[in-house]
Amino acid sequence: MTPNSASASSGPSRRSFLASTAVATAAVAGGMPLLSACGGSQEARKDGTTSGKDAAKILPAYVASTVVAPDIPAKNGSAAGFTKAIPAAELKTSVAKKMGSGGKLTILSPFYGTPPKTDNPYYKAMNEAIGVEVTWQNQDGVTYDQKLGAVLAGSNIPDVVTVPGWNLMGRIPSAINAKFADLGPYLSGDKVKDYPNLAAVPTEAWQRGIFGGQLRAIPFPAPNVTDIAPLYRVDLFKEKGYSIPASPDEFLSWAKEATDARSKLWACDDMKWSAFHIFGCLSGSDKALWWNMDGGKLINRIETEEYLEALEWTRKLYAAKVVHPDAVQGKEGGTAGNRFTAGQVLVYNNNISDWWGKTAEQATQNSDFEMGAFDFFGPDGGDPTLWAGQPANIFTFISKKATEAQIKDFLALCNFCAAPYGTKEFMLTAYGVEGIDYEMKDGLPVKTTQGVNEVNGAYDYTGNPAPYVAYPDFPEVTKGIVEWQQRMGAFTKKSSFFGLTVTEPNRWANLADDFEQLEDDVVRGRKKISDVQQAVADWKSKGGDDLRDWYKKLLDDNGSAS
Repeated sequence: MTPNSASASSGPSRRSFLASTAVATAAVAGGMPLLSACGGSQEARKDGTTSGKDAAKILPAYVASTVVAPDIPAKNGSAAGFTKAIPAAELKTSVAKKMGSGGKLTILSPFYGTPPKTDNPYYKAMNEAIGVEVTWQNQDGVTYDQKLGAVLAGSNIPDVVTVPGWNLMGRIPSAINAKFADLGPYLSGDKVKDYPNLAAVPTEAWQRGIFGGQLRAIPFPAPNVTDIAPLYRVDLFKEKGYSIPASPDEFLSWAKEATDARSKLWACDDMKWSAFHIFGCLSGSDKALWWNMDGGKLINRIETEEYLEALEWTRKLYAAKVVHPDAVQGKEGGTAGNRFTAGQVLVYNNNISDWWGKTAEQATQNSDFEMGAFDFFGPDGGDPTLWAGQPANIFTFISKKATEAQIKDFLALCNFCAAPYGTKEFMLTAYGVEGIDYEMKDGLPVKTTQGVNEVNGAYDYTGNPAPYVAYPDFPEVTKGIVEWQQRMGAFTKKSSFFGLTVTEPNRWANLADDFEQLEDDVVRGRKKISDVQQAVADWKSKGGDDLRDWYKKLLDDNGSAS
């Protein structure tokens, strides 16, 4: 999670990316077996296969950045935290000289909103500072997968292409192997030290950048800790004298006490996402993370007791009528937060970055508003068992047709954009041009309307530092988020396919498509747990067992990265 001002855009750029990925479904369809981070060629040949052990030979060396020390160091897979805005006179320099050659690059990337004019002051300033003239081919992020597939199917692709992890479907993975360059000759081992900001990207994130046995992608690093948190109204809990529930049973009892439908107050919104964490269910937006070795057998989360227990507990909440009726009707989407800020719901789950988003939003509307995230508890009220998310889930590539000069310009661009918080390069990348894209108010950078429209997306995807949280406008939120991640990180495990990019064969691409709807039907009382059990049996007989064998072979042949 990254800094923003209260006026920032809500689009899933670098500055608000985690909020957008909380609900994104990772696409895992297409092609022949491909284990990208551990290698495995698209044609399922052994050549090009890179095991977890062999991957070390092509991964960049890790050299932590010491340019700016965080106020809260990273711990247990958390982000680092920065609680203060750094005055312009104290900003550090992480790129000592202009590294670009003055060459040109065309970049295809998703954009959420209306793309700015190509000659805007922000783009001009970035081009000048980096020494690379970038032409952006911004495409609608909502339909980006369609544009991406069409572009990669042709022979005339842009110099640089961004691919979100959830767009790794159909023939896109094979196109990545066929059409994008190997960056290993420029970044593997100590070679990355020519690009210090890229050298500070965690090794686990780089592991996800291995496609077809070669280091092809610049990754977008993310914390390992789950980004889904149970968020609650601290102010209303204090007002009503409530204590935070410490077990599933306590939560249900409290929810019954707290709900007063006649006063339009309900204890919670849909809590399915939290339930999966409370009951220790394998989770994550990447479905490869739903597989794990347990007792010598590879199991999928839908086969576990924890999965059924999570659904049953969520069903009890609905049955007790403690869930807001709009969620009962399936309107949980983007309006759950609105019900929360309106005081109709005391607890909801969302990406933890919403802690800042709602706090910033309400600062000018409700001075008494206060929210927080409470810790996950286990099914018996003890410690939870949580599962790590992927350490990167968005990737940027450069064409195999690129010249050596273009590749070096690309890496110069990525190195500049991966500058850490507290540097001049970061301020330009994150906020744009002072006086045009942002203004300083009470020591804090605040985006202008022009900045909101222009400094959004684009450069966000071409390089990012190690995960961090920096909301200097609300330092207590920064502290709360990072410390929550650290506490939850202490109980976080890595499943068998953590850190690996896996694309399932097409024949099983839609095998589990109906489970999300079935889950929602069960928790809302429209279907029964026995229907889930029958669906799992059908899944196994229709290809689930074969898919298990396929995943197991990947582990046997390539090893785990975790």
